Amino acid sequence: MPSTYHVYILASQRNGTLYIGVTSNLAARIFAHRNLTGSAFTKKYRVTRLVHIEPFADVRDAIARKKALKKWNRGWKLRLIEESNPGWDDLYETLNG
Repeated sequence: MPSTYHVYILASQRNGTLYIGVTSNLAARIFAHRNLTGSAFTKKYRVTRLVHIEPFADVRDAIARKKALKKWNRGWKLRLIEESNPGWDDLYETLNG
């Protein structure tokens, strides 16, 4: 079975602090962030709301997208989130059906 890789954006709140990551196990990685064990940054700034997800079949494409998004200015990142998730809903609950 082929793997799916995800680029994701977490937010502390609407228009708050953002974190961009990549993973092959999205549910487990977001669970770790939500329990403040995902990264020192997300723990320090309480960045736990999953607000954007992009799937990729190739890990190299996912990593390239993550690097590109990190270089974007904040306004572009906020617009990307608003386009796919205008309510800034926490998408974590939608991961497993």
